[in-house]
Amino acid sequence: MAQVRIEPWHEDDLDLLRQLNTPETRQHTGGPETDEQVLARHDKYVHFADTGQGCMFALVLPDGARVGSVGYWAREWREQSVYELGWAVLPAYRGQGLASGAVRAAIDVARARRTHRYAHAYPSVDNPASNAVCRKVGFTLLGETGFEYPPGRMMRVNDWQFDLTAPPAEG
Repeated sequence: MAQVRIEPWHEDDLDLLRQLNTPETRQHTGGPETDEQVLARHDKYVHFADTGQGCMFALVLPDGARVGSVGYWAREWREQSVYELGWAVLPAYRGQGLASGAVRAAIDVARARRTHRYAHAYPSVDNPASNAVCRKVGFTLLGETGFEYPPGRMMRVNDWQFDLTAPPAEG
């Protein structure tokens, strides 16, 4: 498994976001966005940590290559305040455990905030790779549900939950 670290998203990550905005990478999240939408998302990511509602990170390899994104943000889910987690990895870097390592690191950051008990991830039922990440990281599958993403588009997802108050897993 390759080593990965996460770093808060910054101005220089616009190119990474554009690289992640492909039909292949966004096939389970509504497809590619327009350049205007990408620029707006980038600006949101750059300033997100300042809001106190969550944080977006770039996945960084030991050689400095920026190969994906991961983040968490506050949301209301079934009358409960939780964090939602999301991630993406560039196609050339998939299958190396990078997403799992990055999700674990983002969970550690969210856990340290001591704001919400649970984090959730909502991968499409048709996204075996992201569902495998949830399983590998230690989320609990609560079942299938409808989920609106992007706004105006309903999709079938698996609702995965992670208890942020549980002790961190060893290794």
